[in-house]
Amino acid sequence: MIPLALLAAAAVTGMLFLFPYTLYPLALGLAPRRPLRLRARRAPTATLLFCAYNEAASIPAKLANLRAIRDVWPTMRFRCFVDQSSDDTLALLRAASDLVEVDTVGERVGKATGMRRLVAASDTDILIFTDANVLLEPRCVPRLLAYFSDPEVGGICGTLHYTNPDASEATVTSSAYWRLEERIKARESASGSTIGADGSIFATRRLLYPDVPADLLDDFIVSMTVVLRGLRLVSAPDVHAYETAVLEGADEFRRRRRIACRAYRTHRHLRGQLLSMSWLDIAKYASHKLIRWYGIWLALASLLFAGLAAIAYLGLALGLPLVAIVGAACILAARLPLAPVRTAREALRQFWATGLGMVDAWRGRTYQTWSTPAARPPVDLAIAPAPPIAVPLRTSAGAYR
Repeated sequence: MIPLALLAAAAVTGMLFLFPYTLYPLALGLAPRRPLRLRARRAPTATLLFCAYNEAASIPAKLANLRAIRDVWPTMRFRCFVDQSSDDTLALLRAASDLVEVDTVGERVGKATGMRRLVAASDTDILIFTDANVLLEPRCVPRLLAYFSDPEVGGICGTLHYTNPDASEATVTSSAYWRLEERIKARESASGSTIGADGSIFATRRLLYPDVPADLLDDFIVSMTVVLRGLRLVSAPDVHAYETAVLEGADEFRRRRRIACRAYRTHRHLRGQLLSMSWLDIAKYASHKLIRWYGIWLALASLLFAGLAAIAYLGLALGLPLVAIVGAACILAARLPLAPVRTAREALRQFWATGLGMVDAWRGRTYQTWSTPAARPPVDLAIAPAPPIAVPLRTSAGAYR
């Protein structure tokens, strides 16, 4: 009886670990559809906001991209907060004062505080959030704004593409993970709202912007506020952003650990409000966020229960050596210099980074500021992959697309 119970526990925890990446995307296909109701309306005013820290290598391409966006949408405004960079980021941006309004303070304060300052200085209908190293397809801006003609839409998540998916084991893993993430966001959106936005490209109505504590993940709390206010956070497959993935696994490990800590702290900040969401959004949140944060611990629990089940069934004399042999064989196999093994090893490293980020959050650690990875080249749109064929908007609002 005990071996069977342990085996069942191993199966349950293992299935929970895999659920967000396998059964959950399939289950979303069963949810009722909520089509958008886009209308022909006056185009809203908009400001594009981003924060920068030591992004001198990316700023020339960023400025060229902003000028291309203004060519498409002349009324677009641009604001940037520079968080006490030690390179030429501030000088490069101030040299483009005809294009970008730049803000800074005398000390490092972090992205959340920087964004809060930029929002306070903005008075447009829509706020578009992005990163200093991210480039947008210029023609996507009118398409993004068209979504807000639906009065139920409070926020838009764009679609991010990595331009160097095969550059290293770290980029292979990050790119594969993100392609799945974009598919899940699209399926969630089809039934109402997606759960949270990535900071590379998303937009909200100005009036929805919340008070964001300096040590929380501002992208997450700002985008989830849309859902908590009863409006839709929609994934836009025709709004394209481009970024280069971090090349070095160690840099990506630190980045994921920092993001996981801030995300889980944000979850604890919001948890009193989460039950106000619809049952469908609560189920999405648990599947898309909560279970993923606990992923590495679920995987380790599954392995532990499986090992204990083998020992309980075979006895200590046979079971313990068998578990030790299987564990040693897995460790040796993980060291094989094969591409699939290296990719799997890198994926496990990133799961471990998320798990450590949760431990950081439990211990009260905060990550208010961030650093720019050294091994991440700037985006070159000339070699970026062509965006997929956009899903057409079923609306007469094309007058301002």
